[in-house]
Amino acid sequence: MRIRSFIIAYALVLAILLFADRRPGTMQQDRYSHVVDLTDGQNATAKRATSIESSESRTRIIAPAAIIPGTWTAGQIPPERLVAPLVVMDLKSASETNSQISLDDIATWEAQHGIIPPGAVVAIRPFGPNDNRPADDRFAAPPTPLPIARDAALFLIEARDTIGFAIETPVNLSSDRTLATQIALHGNYVVEGTARFTSLPATGSLIIVAPAKNKKPGEAPVRILAMVK
Repeated sequence: MRIRSFIIAYALVLAILLFADRRPGTMQQDRYSHVVDLTDGQNATAKRATSIESSESRTRIIAPAAIIPGTWTAGQIPPERLVAPLVVMDLKSASETNSQISLDDIATWEAQHGIIPPGAVVAIRPFGPNDNRPADDRFAAPPTPLPIARDAALFLIEARDTIGFAIETPVNLSSDRTLATQIALHGNYVVEGTARFTSLPATGSLIIVAPAKNKKPGEAPVRILAMVK
């Protein structure tokens, strides 16, 4: 199951690279220089001897069906929504446990980096670009609410047509059922437990999300890759 998801991810990377090679010479500046694996594989090495299930990566996708039954499961998310521009935002304060991205933060980000492209996935670094904490430290605390205010998240979904959020820590979407419902109704997904956001620039990357198909309708282990210019 996990091998299948890895194969899908790397097949997507190969297809994109081949497509880039066939583009006109005037567009070569848009080619990507390297790939960063954003999947947290810490769990796989530490617990390999205990059980197959526990060796799965802690990086997981929360599909719309996890919030509203009958909407897309992880395996039903259209492929075109699994390859997307990636933008990275930082929270203002690492010391505030309830710190959230606000509308003002989005306005400031766009003033510096330009308008968020439609169809993007928004990655949020809770501790900024210089976070060097061990992977286990990110999972020591209980799941937290999505680190973005409701009005800011809805602005991204409705006005910027974003398709998902990526977070380095476990997420508790039940803390704001209104926001969670809107995320699901708009076909957005949330990826939790990612890694290596410190390796990413604020903009210019492409994210590739490859969920594993399993029996759970709304959540699944996932492989995440970022192609960086």
